[in-house]
Amino acid sequence: MRISPGLLLRRAIVGCSVLATFWAPGVPASAAAPPGPAPAAEARTPSFAQRYRALQHGGIVRAANSSISCRSSTTSGRPRGPVRTAGTARPTAPTCLGARAGGAAANGDFDMLYIDVDNDPNTYNSSRAEVRLPKGARVTYARLYWGGNLRVGEQKPPKDNGRVLIAEPGGAYKSLHADRAAGHRVARGADAFQASADVTRLVRASGSGLYTVAQVNVAKGRSAAGAWGGWTLMVAYEKKSEPLRHLAMWDGFDALGPREERVVRLGRLALPENVKGRVGLVGYNGDRGREGDSLSVSTGSGAPTVLGDAANPRDDVLNSTISEPGPTTAARVPAYANTLGYDSDVLELGKGIRSGGDQLAFRIVSQRDAAWIGALFAAVDAKQ
Repeated sequence: MRISPGLLLRRAIVGCSVLATFWAPGVPASAAAPPGPAPAAEARTPSFAQRYRALQHGGIVRAANSSISCRSSTTSGRPRGPVRTAGTARPTAPTCLGARAGGAAANGDFDMLYIDVDNDPNTYNSSRAEVRLPKGARVTYARLYWGGNLRVGEQKPPKDNGRVLIAEPGGAYKSLHADRAAGHRVARGADAFQASADVTRLVRASGSGLYTVAQVNVAKGRSAAGAWGGWTLMVAYEKKSEPLRHLAMWDGFDALGPREERVVRLGRLALPENVKGRVGLVGYNGDRGREGDSLSVSTGSGAPTVLGDAANPRDDVLNSTISEPGPTTAARVPAYANTLGYDSDVLELGKGIRSGGDQLAFRIVSQRDAAWIGALFAAVDAKQ
């Protein structure tokens, strides 16, 4: 459930504008994470920064799932009658099963409980999702992102933010520690974080299949701020038979509040006519059915195009979905349609860039309550 406006919104930024300096003419492509300071357990407001970039034949795929969902018991404490969120009345909330099936409910409507699919008594949360690489593709970079709210009906210790367990398809758990500072923000009833780590060697060796991520440091229960959390595994790959593409990933952790907007500028690029591409966005605390969130793209010529699809309305892109284009989607266990506060979406750029142009800019807007933006990737055709 999103947080109502307040002092947070004066501080809330998504530091995407700094990205222009990371994709500038004359800067060589690199298939490795840029050098940085030694890992740190926490950082209050890490700025968005480029994590990976390459110019190669290939693309980016991702696997993602939530780590917490509503309690399916009839004793969940779900409110009766209309639900009021940040001063706005919404229709009667569905049952937990209705929400999981795609109903327009928010995490604050329910008592939230961990997802745990591994039958391992040593883990309190776990979920699975499929990395689906094209046949013959070679992994060039992979990064796991995880995050959530630490303060709900319980308070989780921030010291555990930078540690999770990961298991490759058919493999056993391996302990994984964040190799960059974990973003940590305390504001308006939420105690939120995101962390990440390079998992290139693991994914390169293991390839496609269901990956399991466990022990994401999220709190269960119910509160006005809501319980939410999940993980996303981004994988860049090379395949000679695919088009030459600009590939890039960025990450950081900060809030985006009402009437706030931030722009990710990719600088001058050589884009072909009828260019195609995809963009992926990881967000936290988005509510389904509350309009005002949008993601748009422009090429330097003409008006920006607001992105959206059947799963992501153009005015509600942060709507608790894990979605991607195409007739078939990568598998998830569980595969809830409403992920109650966690978004990991892949959108086609479509007509937004088919007119050509010499640059790309992504604009993220929120007209309503605060949400957190954690990571962004782009895979866009390049001129050969």
